[in-house]
Amino acid sequence: MKVGYARVSTKDQNLQLQLDALNAIGCDKIFTDKTSAVKQRVGLDGALSYLRDGDTLVVWKLDRLCRSLNDLINISKNLEQRKITLISLTESIDTSTPIGRLYYSLLGALAQMERELIQERIKAGIKASKRKNGRPPSMDAEKIATAETLIKSGMSHDDIAKQLNVSRSTLYKYCPIKDQDLIDDDSIEI
Repeated sequence: MKVGYARVSTKDQNLQLQLDALNAIGCDKIFTDKTSAVKQRVGLDGALSYLRDGDTLVVWKLDRLCRSLNDLINISKNLEQRKITLISLTESIDTSTPIGRLYYSLLGALAQMERELIQERIKAGIKASKRKNGRPPSMDAEKIATAETLIKSGMSHDDIAKQLNVSRSTLYKYCPIKDQDLIDDDSIEI
């Protein structure tokens, strides 16, 4: 059995061109929608539930059937699993032919690629969300090592902070004062 499906996006548009083409190919039953592909398509749902194994779904053009590549892949996979042939009149696609089966294979490859791209984007998003935001640290490992060397040499914390271009409190944060430093530091009176 050939089941036709026709859709226009607005109530002002006319289905007649599509209906004429579906009737010309000999569709036994035709379902229609006058709605945007984004909204619920009652006619498409009816056509898909009406189809049985071995039937053929006929559309005037693939963009009348689906709203996106992902939607097309899902519908095509559903039809293939149910052994339903798809014919698109404008694109000359007939999945009962070798070229039509190639079409299914390409859709499968596209679906796999899309899944992998989605997984990559998810991983990249997770990695990006783990990055720390805000100011970079005032002192890196090299500055900390320099500060510790200068502290051991007996230079005052004020002079070290000036030389490293950081505040004294930042210097104390990264290089806390030890008891020995208190004895050797000229800036602190005991």
